Order: sequence, then C-alpha cells, then structure tokens
Amino acid sequence: MPKLFLMSLGCNKNLVDSEIMLGRLSNYEICDEPSIADVLIVNTCGFIESAKKESIEAILNLHEQRKKDSLLVVTGCLMQRYKEELMKELPEVDLFSGVGDYEKIDEMILKKTNVFSNSTYLQDANTKRVITGSNYHAFIKISEGCNQKCSFCAIPTFKGKLKSRSLESIVNEVKTLVDKGYKDFSFIAQDSSSYMLDLGIKDGLIKLIDAIENVKGIKAARILYLYPTSTTKALIEKIINSKIFVNYFDMPLQHISDKMLKIMKRGSDKKRLLELLNLMKNAKDSFLRTGFIVGHPGESNEDFNELCEFLKEFKFDRISVFAYSKEEDTVAFDMEQVPSKIINSRLKVIEKIVDEAIEQSLNKQIGKKINAFCEGQSSEGEFFIAAKDICWDRNIDGEILINESECGDLIMGELYECEVLESVDKKLIAKTLKKVDK
Repeated sequence: MPKLFLMSLGCNKNLVDSEIMLGRLSNYEICDEPSIADVLIVNTCGFIESAKKESIEAILNLHEQRKKDSLLVVTGCLMQRYKEELMKELPEVDLFSGVGDYEKIDEMILKKTNVFSNSTYLQDANTKRVITGSNYHAFIKISEGCNQKCSFCAIPTFKGKLKSRSLESIVNEVKTLVDKGYKDFSFIAQDSSSYMLDLGIKDGLIKLIDAIENVKGIKAARILYLYPTSTTKALIEKIINSKIFVNYFDMPLQHISDKMLKIMKRGSDKKRLLELLNLMKNAKDSFLRTGFIVGHPGESNEDFNELCEFLKEFKFDRISVFAYSKEEDTVAFDMEQVPSKIINSRLKVIEKIVDEAIEQSLNKQIGKKINAFCEGQSSEGEFFIAAKDICWDRNIDGEILINESECGDLIMGELYECEVLESVDKKLIAKTLKKVDK
C-alpha cells in the first residue's frame, strides 16, 4: 500500500476535515514518518498570524523531509484565504485546495489537479471518516461558517455564511460511531449556538440535544463554541437538565468592558454576559471555559484593568488568552493599533492571573471523586496512565495522571471512578477506585 502522512493544524474543526480526508484515502497506509510517505497532506490554519506562520513553516519543513517523487498537498483555511499568493510563493507544493473539497481529495491526488470550489464543504450522512487519537471520543461538526460580524475575525470571509447540517445527518453519524464503540462526543462549529438559524429555526441546538439524548450508548456529550448573542437561558437550562450533556460551558467572551464589547461588535453587553455566566456557574459540577483578546484597537488601560479585575473575581476553570492579531478583511484592520510593546506587557500581566485561576480550579478537585475516561499512556511516560475527566473536552482541558488503581489493569476508553489526590504542574494526580457502568 502507498503511504500517507497527514498533518492537521489549528482547531478541532480542522481535525474533523482531516479525518474526512483520511476516510477518502483508505487505500493508503497512514504513517508517522514524512520521509517515507508517498503523499503528504497539510491541512492548514489561517485564523491569526501565529497560526499562518506555523502552517507555512510546516509546509516547508515537510518539503525538506519528503522523499523524491512524493506528492505534497496543501489544503485548508490558509489556502482558501491566500490562494493566489501562496500558489505563486510555494513552488515546493505540488497540489493546492481550499476548504470546499475535502471529499474530493482522492480524485484530486489521482488526477494531480488543484481544486477550489466556491462553497465551503459540509459533510453529510454518507461521509466516510477515520477518527484519530481516541477509541471512545469523537468531535462532531454541526455547521460550517459564521454569520457574526466580530471586528477582529476574518473567518466569514473564507468560511462563508452559516451552513447547518441536517439534524438527521448528525444523529446518523453519532449512531454509526456509537455502533463502533464511541461513547463520548464534543459538538463543534464556528458558532454552535446559532445551529439551524440559517434554516429559520431559533432553537436548533435544543432540538439537537433532544435528538442526541435519544441515542442509546452515549456516556457523555458537550457543546463547544457558544456565542453570547445566540446563547439563550433556555439553552443553558436545557444543558443543565440533560442526562447526557455534561455542564460544560465554552463561551469565548473576548472582553468584558462594555466599551470594548461594542468596538469588537460582540452584540452583548457586560450585564447580559454576567446573567448567562452566573446561570452556567450555578449549575451542579459546572465547568466554564472562555477566551479573551488582549490589545484589540481601542483597548485602554482602564479597559484592560477591568478585564483583569473581572478574571480575579469570576472564577473560570479554563481561560485562553490571545494577543490581538491584525487581520486583513476585518473592521479592526484599519483602526488605530495598540503598540505591540503595550500588548506584550499586558499579556504578561494577564497570563499570571490566568495561571492562578486555572490552578485554583484544579486545586478544587483535590479530594473529590470524579468519573474519568482512561486514555492510555500519559504524556509523562510509562509510569502514569492518562485519563480525562468526563466533563472535560479532549486535548484542551488537561490531563489526569493515574498512578494507582484499586480495580486492576485499566482499559483504554473505559470510564472509571477516580479519587483526586493532588495537583502538580497543572495536572491532577488520581487513583482509580472502580469501573463505572453508566
């Protein structure tokens, strides 16, 4: 069999697209070593400057490593966004494609032709996909594109308007994966809480939750990327009352100052955000994740200080902080920019606050009994088994290290009751007590 090396960069939405390409290339043997691959694919990210640089570096590095007569294919967001420039500036690449043709990757390689569709690709019920990295968890993409008009974000310019998958398509995919042994699901999109709004349905995500709850065999599910204006109290209460969906609330706020929220075109003010956040936080065993941008044009010292004080007072479990990235085709591009020196100094301040908040969240778990999925060997090597709290999302929320078991050898993908013993270097140490047959 010919060998295939695939590198998926950026978010987990990209990962789903990469897994769809793997499904179309089942006649290839997947390998981890680019130097022996017959075909090398890079699924790029083009969201912010650092991601763009990472994508370009990855392409050039793979070109240096690849063997003679191999095929280097570049696809994804960066290619869609900078199609003309990159096709001229990257002679190292053999084939180019954007975000609309993941299911044509086999045809593209066979015919050795570049393919760029005008529309964004959206999988359907018949899409073949190879899940990677887990034997129990899968990401499910529920829509593509975004109708929001955030001042800093270029995603709608290359991903297009919101396009929702049919409810039937999503449910069928989940049922198929459950039949294969998958039991833990994360539902994702650029704006998950707007699901079905493009079809004129206001409570689409609530309908999705109802439908998924009727699928037998699921042990846990969560929703990522809620948007403040399309997240309703009814949706939050639906998640809280669900027996399948855990109380995982991922809503990137980007700022908390009313002035900045208006400049950033976020559509919600601080008062509404706090109403939603407090409803989430008061739920039993809730887990709150958010993200903020530092140094967006217009951010004053007062705005930044307000953000810092908010983060000290309102306890999130996980927080991502990004330096503002000046992006073409955005409203903020032509605004007066905050000097990079000021942005960097603010980042140092806020990162300390974020580190303390995450450490406090982890320390709260010490002494508690939690349910966690076994994930196999840990990042710390053979002396620990890795596990994921049932409430956490895969890869982004941390790793639990199991160094003691009261129920024998652990099985990857199975759910166990664990007792958290301590927190060390942003990782929880725990022992397993018993297998959970939920």
